[in-house]
Amino acid sequence: MMTWRIGTVISTGKSWRGALELEVALDRPLPGRAAGPVTVRALAYTDLVGEPVPGDALLLNVSALARGLGTGGYALVVGPAAGTTHLPPDPVPGPGHLVKARYTPLQTMVLGVDEQESPHHATLADADSLDGMPVVVADLHSALPAVVAGLRHAAAQAGTTGAGGLKVAYVMTDGGALPAAFSRTIAALRDADWLTTCVTVGQAFGGDLEAVTVHTGLLAARHVAGCDVAVVAQGPGNLGTGTRWGYSGVAAGEAVNAAAALGGRPVASLRVSGADPRDRHLGVSHHSLTAYGRVALTPADIPVPVPTADVENMPAWGVPLTRRIREQAATLGSGTGSGTARHTLVDVPADAALVDTLRTSPAGLRTMGRGLDGDPASFVAAAVAGIHAHHLTGDTTRST
Repeated sequence: MMTWRIGTVISTGKSWRGALELEVALDRPLPGRAAGPVTVRALAYTDLVGEPVPGDALLLNVSALARGLGTGGYALVVGPAAGTTHLPPDPVPGPGHLVKARYTPLQTMVLGVDEQESPHHATLADADSLDGMPVVVADLHSALPAVVAGLRHAAAQAGTTGAGGLKVAYVMTDGGALPAAFSRTIAALRDADWLTTCVTVGQAFGGDLEAVTVHTGLLAARHVAGCDVAVVAQGPGNLGTGTRWGYSGVAAGEAVNAAAALGGRPVASLRVSGADPRDRHLGVSHHSLTAYGRVALTPADIPVPVPTADVENMPAWGVPLTRRIREQAATLGSGTGSGTARHTLVDVPADAALVDTLRTSPAGLRTMGRGLDGDPASFVAAAVAGIHAHHLTGDTTRST
């Protein structure tokens, strides 16, 4: 069920690729709130609903806002309110018949990189190999900038600038937010040239390239965008129920399988926390232990951070956390998970210089409400996956 409101635009705020923040006055308070006018933040996906201006009356979906859910904290613009005449212009006619967010009121039609109308259809029609391309798989969207920072750190250590000439793709799955425009992280990384391309797969949409599956998304990253490394993770807004199997990050195990099936080098990034109050997420999260230990049916490299003393002494880390991470990761390398192959644990040093590189990220580092200094292990664990992926590119980097 949806909770609806009519909102009148008071002012416009921040904008980034495909999204515009608004301040709106609701026609009536949210459920359970005090009577009287309510002003809230709203988000308009400009490719879907146009660019509202002050004075516009909008139909808003406030369901998540009314429930106090954390991701975004927005009322979402569905479109102009009934009776208004300020409608977005019709899209420019063009190819593409791939429908995403299918059979919802905001379903959108895009040109899939792999569909028949695409100029790349012939390239992907028989494509069947990633040619050994490293594929870093992560549970949370917040890992993305840290993984890319790790790639760039390894390049710097090797004496090259940026990502060392590597082209990096982000393959966004549909476990979290569906619109890529919801992510300021993607926009910031693209604007800073930390990412070469974003490929949205499944029901997710709004990337530089659109694909039907993780498989064709990875193949497009390699053979269309010419990338040397791919990072696969869901969009913002991880869904979890506190049960072993009921969380959207379970798809990380399937992404490992996809990368291996296509001849890539799967690198399984651990979801780690030293600050989460929930025991199931302390150290290596049960999300990683289940996705890689039970769902992944093919071997992957699992980078494990080996912190120097100055990193280990950061708040929310310490020797006990390092020990816990290693003990939990060891279960993934032992092959004791039901149905899994034996993963390869890779020790990766993590020093203060890596933390300094993380601080240079053009996208804010934030996970579960905590930043780099509040939960450094979370971001360092993702960054070492990027470091390892860089090391794997030696035999797969294309000359350009």
